[in-house]
Amino acid sequence: MKVLFISLGCDKNLVDSEHMSGILEKAGYQFTDDEREADIIVINSCCFINDAKEESINTIFEMARYKEEGNCKALVLAGCLAQRYYYEIKEEIPEIDICIGTTAIDSIADALNDFFKEKEKVFCLKNIDIHAGENAPRNLSTSGSYAYLKIAEGCDKHCTYCIIPKIRGNYRSVKMEDVLKEAKELAESGVKELILVAQETTMYGVDLYGKKSLHVLLKELAKIPGVYWIRVLYCYPEEIYDELIDVMASESKICHYLDIPIQHASDNVLKRMGRRTDNKQLRDIIAKLRSKIPDIVLRTTLITGFPGETWEDHQITMEFVDEMEFDRLGVFTYSAEENTPAANMEDQIDEEVKISRRNEIMELQQEIVFEKSEKLVGREFVALTEGHISGEHAYMGRTYMDIPGVDSNIFIVTDEELMTGDFVKVKVTGTNDYDLIGELVL
Repeated sequence: MKVLFISLGCDKNLVDSEHMSGILEKAGYQFTDDEREADIIVINSCCFINDAKEESINTIFEMARYKEEGNCKALVLAGCLAQRYYYEIKEEIPEIDICIGTTAIDSIADALNDFFKEKEKVFCLKNIDIHAGENAPRNLSTSGSYAYLKIAEGCDKHCTYCIIPKIRGNYRSVKMEDVLKEAKELAESGVKELILVAQETTMYGVDLYGKKSLHVLLKELAKIPGVYWIRVLYCYPEEIYDELIDVMASESKICHYLDIPIQHASDNVLKRMGRRTDNKQLRDIIAKLRSKIPDIVLRTTLITGFPGETWEDHQITMEFVDEMEFDRLGVFTYSAEENTPAANMEDQIDEEVKISRRNEIMELQQEIVFEKSEKLVGREFVALTEGHISGEHAYMGRTYMDIPGVDSNIFIVTDEELMTGDFVKVKVTGTNDYDLIGELVL
């Protein structure tokens, strides 16, 4: 039987999809990218914000039609939407044949067997505080030159706007030996860049070893032959610590890149969000990072229109963005999620105001990024190639400054033949909006 996988949402979800795919391959299933020929369609869903929820629901109904127009015999829903709305789905969406919660992904082969044997719907829900898919086989869906490495699951922060702890559970680190084992297997398969992900990477090891241990893990990962880049995402700013900064500064394999979601810059809003930093602390953390790692690239995310956000609060964030000059920045409009404290707060903001404030920040950030890009012209960087551009004497690549699928690219102009996964030296010759243009340095 042929299976089609659709993975929505974050890179952590993608890792789960890759494990489910590996489990099914081991069980003898084959795979397809064609909805019409798929016997089984698996949707790994997201519901972090309302837009993600809508995308997941729309995908369910879009794929359900292939029960009539294609070969689909089983429609499987996994992931966050399945976990959060498990009982509603069971009662209200008959198109779903199998529903699998976030910690039940290793049950997918058994669930399919039961469904086809018994001809009855299957619903799998497990304790959200266990590890899912531990040591399960994995089929990479990325280019093969990079892979996401999930080092922890869940979150203990309980920000007032966030539903994640209720659908992903409490924070729990993956044992270091298991992380290293998977990393070595990925390297042996040809992966050259490891991208460390979790709901929060900076707290890695606290639950297992009694102290923050991300710096220890990074040192061990750097010893693995074949790994050239190690990148760290989702570092809560208040948890960034000196040993981590020192390892990043001294270990050549670790990209000088950090994703530090700050969400806002007004103390008033940060407090209502349940965040654990204020404006001054954020400035101090950023200053320390840039002092100890001068070429560090900082990415962050912000939320506009949080309940009670005033025009003055928004201006504080605008001023902060202008002064901090983040290299990469994304903005979400606030989404009121049921069963979160923020959804019941007074002074909810009109959607038009949320969007207007988001657009203002993004326009400011565009100016900052374009100016920063112009300053890179003439400089040389190492780039990881990610494929030939059809019909052009050029390749697409990334420098240490960018994560795949989210940040910018560098277009490498050359008559030389390059392979995906090659590391090459490139001189920046120009810019194209957010992207860079470069030529191969021989």
